[in-house]
Amino acid sequence: MPLRSRARRVPVREVLGTALELERKVMELYVALLRVFPRPEEVRDFWFGMARHEAGHCGALLLVEAIVKVDPERRAGATVWFDHAVVTRLRALLGAYGKEIRAGVTLERALEMAVDLEASELEDLVVDLLGVVRSERWRDRAVQMMIHDMGDLSYMVERYTKNEELLARADMLIEQRRGGVAESNRAKALRKARRG
Repeated sequence: MPLRSRARRVPVREVLGTALELERKVMELYVALLRVFPRPEEVRDFWFGMARHEAGHCGALLLVEAIVKVDPERRAGATVWFDHAVVTRLRALLGAYGKEIRAGVTLERALEMAVDLEASELEDLVVDLLGVVRSERWRDRAVQMMIHDMGDLSYMVERYTKNEELLARADMLIEQRRGGVAESNRAKALRKARRG
């Protein structure tokens, strides 16, 4: 997570339910946007893809839950950075966005909501939780999928809005994730060099 001022290390089993709940709510929000924007087909497909991305997070979190439940070694020592204020803020944001969508939103506003949600610390929490699997390849693949989806989001902002500030925010998300992958690759190379 980028800012850990109020965050603390918490056992994975204590945050899995919360992370899963929030991922479901984000998925439901994207499904609601799918219903609001059934056309053009490209936009409908985009919202479906975003919902599918969140469904993938839910599945990954269920896998982490099973691993923690079955493997006592991982259950005992697995912790992640967690900030309750982030959860409170995200729940409030999701509630407000749901009301706004029901009242009617423009595509530009819907894309702005998506950028806000994808920039939330929830994405970082999911990546941290995937660390329980202890498979760098699996974690890196999940991050690559996030980068791909953020690329789609950036494309939609560029294609369907004239909002340069929103486009810059979407592009910044891609660069932040790429930077995380590069940092992870450097760490892997260092570990390999120490072993070799």
